Amino acid sequence: MTRMTPFSSPLLLGFDTMEKTLERLSKTGDSYPPYNIERLRSAENAQRLRITLAVAGFAEADLEVTTEENQLVVRGRQNDDTEREFLHRGIAARQFQRCFVLADGMRVVGAELKNGLLSIDLDRPEPERLVRKINISVKD
Repeated sequence: MTRMTPFSSPLLLGFDTMEKTLERLSKTGDSYPPYNIERLRSAENAQRLRITLAVAGFAEADLEVTTEENQLVVRGRQNDDTEREFLHRGIAARQFQRCFVLADGMRVVGAELKNGLLSIDLDRPEPERLVRKINISVKD
């Protein structure tokens, strides 16, 4: 028995990578670190977004923001402090990786760490509307 998915329609050609991305996203259940995504207003009518992650305790050197194919990947790595002796340890030195799938044309403008919040700004300029005529060859 074959599995029917929304992308198995014969009218949707070349969307198999999007289907795999959606399946991968549905399997991730980690909620650390918490984050916000907000739409920013711009005068140019370009779509601008800001992702803000709560990364208290992480220094700039502990964080890494990269784009890999169509994903924005944020990684945090803290080293365990072996020189200190804790009587109680409620704040763990924790690692994380948070991925965001980017639509075609989205680009990362910059990232800023301030007061334990990592803000990543994204934008998507309006694409040029291209109309291209395809020639039909006749073979008799």
